[in-house]
Amino acid sequence: MDSQQVFTYGQQSLYIMLIVAAPLLLTVLAVGLVVSIFQAATQIHEATLSFVPKVVAAVAVLAIAGPWMLTTLVEFLQRTLQAIPSVVG
Repeated sequence: MDSQQVFTYGQQSLYIMLIVAAPLLLTVLAVGLVVSIFQAATQIHEATLSFVPKVVAAVAVLAIAGPWMLTTLVEFLQRTLQAIPSVVG
């Protein structure tokens, strides 16, 4: 295994990680921004007001996009494990 293959696998891993994590992170970011604007407008600064909507949104995204996320990760892992004999040998 040469350094080019190592960098290729590392790049693919980072790309898959970014693609799989993006829906959850972007949703929590958007909900946090909306809640922060609401808190600034109403001057209500309660910690649970920002925490609970983020958790609800994260659970909703995992319920909706979870199967796709899991399928993507399993397919990547299968490709990587099936490539081991050709890389080592």
